[in-house]
Amino acid sequence: MKIAHMLLLVLGLASIAFLAFLIVYVFFYRKRVTAHVSKDIESSEHKNDDIVQKEDLIIFQGGENLTICDILDAPGEVIGKSNYGTLYKALLQRSNTVRLLRFLRPVCTIRAEELDDMVLMLGGIRHPNLVPLLGFYTGPRGEKLLVHPFYRRGNLADFIRDGNGECYRWATIYSISMGIAKGLEHLHTKLQKPIIHGNLKSKNILLDYNYQPFISDFGLYLVLNATAGQEMLEASAAHGYKAPELIKMKDANEEIDIYSLGVIFLELLSGKEPINEHPTPDEDFYLPNFMRNAVLGHRISDLYHPAILLSNGRNDEIPVTEERILKFFQLAMASCSPSPSLRPNIKQVIWRLEEIMK
Repeated sequence: MKIAHMLLLVLGLASIAFLAFLIVYVFFYRKRVTAHVSKDIESSEHKNDDIVQKEDLIIFQGGENLTICDILDAPGEVIGKSNYGTLYKALLQRSNTVRLLRFLRPVCTIRAEELDDMVLMLGGIRHPNLVPLLGFYTGPRGEKLLVHPFYRRGNLADFIRDGNGECYRWATIYSISMGIAKGLEHLHTKLQKPIIHGNLKSKNILLDYNYQPFISDFGLYLVLNATAGQEMLEASAAHGYKAPELIKMKDANEEIDIYSLGVIFLELLSGKEPINEHPTPDEDFYLPNFMRNAVLGHRISDLYHPAILLSNGRNDEIPVTEERILKFFQLAMASCSPSPSLRPNIKQVIWRLEEIMK
């Protein structure tokens, strides 16, 4: 009996030991398998991240020192916003240079293949009166950044409204007008395929220390999808720069840029914003009050800021006269004619500007 009890006890202890070993083995085996699975998932996720998080920086003339780190680490100040993006003034710390960074929302841009072609085209455009594209960054979530030089005198709209005295000098008004016209001429006539600006306005004219004008945002609508392009057009209309015949941004042509140019000329003369706050029902496009006065035959002195005639300086080679102002005003009015066929082309605009100063 004792032997039988001892045998049962040994068998029981062996069963318990085997069961314990089995439990421990299964636990560690499952843990090891789980670890391998997790590692494989992580590896797979990293591979996917490599695809999703692919970054790219295209560099153009003048942006040779740009790096992705420069762009991403640059402290920025928001200086402009729109439905399709945000404009930043950013300090690139490595080179200690200030740049304009334009962020475009991924949902507002065209397809990647088309976008690359458009960016390469825009990045190759260079002219003394056009803001150059220095670099184009594509981020991991599809975000896009356009890199441009920064111009410390800001935009023409602020310059006109500031009324600091320089904006009333005829020499400055004329120089800015001619510079904008020459920049537009390059876009319209000097490229293999003409570029329509599509959103020309005083806020998109930047000034350097010598009040040299630089047209920014040219062809920007070409990298935006149809919805974002139409929003741009509606914003242009709300501020008084849209040609009356333009319904869809995709139909933009040289004549609509000439219309916007004429409105800018009138801004320079009057110092006033182009939009008429209370248009009458019979107006088919926004007509600023000072333009309406001209149409109704009011005095020419009502059409420009009186300080302009008092702005002649000792170093001005050609003094301002009422006759020159009148000719400039007539050119502006012709440029923003409601009928596209009556507007001068950009070469005619430059020729008439040169005639004014003879």
